[in-house]
Amino acid sequence: MSAPLAIDVSGVTKRFGAKTVVNAVDLQVRRGEIYGFLGPNGSGKTTFIRMLCGLLTPDAGSGTCLGYDVRTQQAEIKRHVGYMTQRFSFYEDLSIRENLDFIARIYDVPERADAVQRSLKRLGLQNRSQQLAGQLSGGWKQRLALAACLIHSPQLLLLDEPTAGVDPKARREFWDEVHRLAADGLTVLITTHYMDEAERCHRLAYLAYGTMLTHGTLDEVLDAARLTTWRVTGPDLRSLAGALRGRPGVEQVVAFGLTLHVSGRDAAQLAATLAAMRDSRHEWQQIRAGLEDVFISLMNTAKDNFA
Repeated sequence: MSAPLAIDVSGVTKRFGAKTVVNAVDLQVRRGEIYGFLGPNGSGKTTFIRMLCGLLTPDAGSGTCLGYDVRTQQAEIKRHVGYMTQRFSFYEDLSIRENLDFIARIYDVPERADAVQRSLKRLGLQNRSQQLAGQLSGGWKQRLALAACLIHSPQLLLLDEPTAGVDPKARREFWDEVHRLAADGLTVLITTHYMDEAERCHRLAYLAYGTMLTHGTLDEVLDAARLTTWRVTGPDLRSLAGALRGRPGVEQVVAFGLTLHVSGRDAAQLAATLAAMRDSRHEWQQIRAGLEDVFISLMNTAKDNFA
C-alpha cells in the first residue's frame, strides 16, 4: 500500500493581472517523501509553494495540504508547515538562540527553552548560540533557517532553493540532514537548480513558465524525455560545437569539461547528421541523457508565459 499523501492538489492556478504564473498544476507528494521541484527562474515554483503553505490563495483548483483545504484552511496549514524562503529573513542583530526563541514564541511552542536547546543541538549550533545572526556565513545562516523551520515540529517542510550561495560541504551536510528528517517521517518539498541535489530526491517535477512538463522518479523522468545524447571527445571541440548547432536533429550542444554532449529527440535524424560530420579526430559514444540534458530540452520546448 502506498503512503498517504501529504500534498494532494489538482488544477492549482494563480494569476497576477493578465499573466498566469501557475497554470493548472497537479501534485501529489507522499508522507515521508523528498520531492524535488525544479524549473528555471520565473517558472512559478515559489508562487506554487506559497499557495501550498497558506500564504497565497489559488485562483482556481482544489486540494489539501496535510489534510487541510488549501483554499479555506490556510491558518491550520501554517501551524503544521515549516517554510524556508530563498532569502535569509531573521533578525541579524539577535543571536542564534534569540532568533530561535522568538520563532518559538510565535508558534507558542510548549516548554520553549527546551525546544530551543534541542533545535540548537540537532543542527550543531550549540557552540555558536550566542553569535549574532548577521555575523554568520551562508552555511551557518542556512542551519539557523532550518532550525527555525523545525522549532514547532512541523509535518511538512517547504524549502525554496535552500542551498543557494553555500559551499559544497555545507550543501552535502544540509542534504544529509534532510534525508535524516525524511527517514523520521517528515515530508519535504524542495526547489533547487542543482542537478546533483535533484538526483537525491525520491521523486521530481519540472515546472516551466507555470506549466508542469514532467514528473516521476529520476529514471521515469529520464525515460519519458526520449532524448538521445552522444558524448564527443577530441581536439577543437569549440569549432565542432559551432558546426553542429542548428543542424537537423541537433537540439542542444553543451560543453561538459573536456567533452561535448550532443542531444536531440529524433534519434534517427540526429544519427544521420552526426554520421555526416564524423572524422577520425573525435571519438563518439552514445550515452544515457543526464538530468541536465533533459531539463534543458524541456525548457527549450516550453512557452514563455511572459513573452
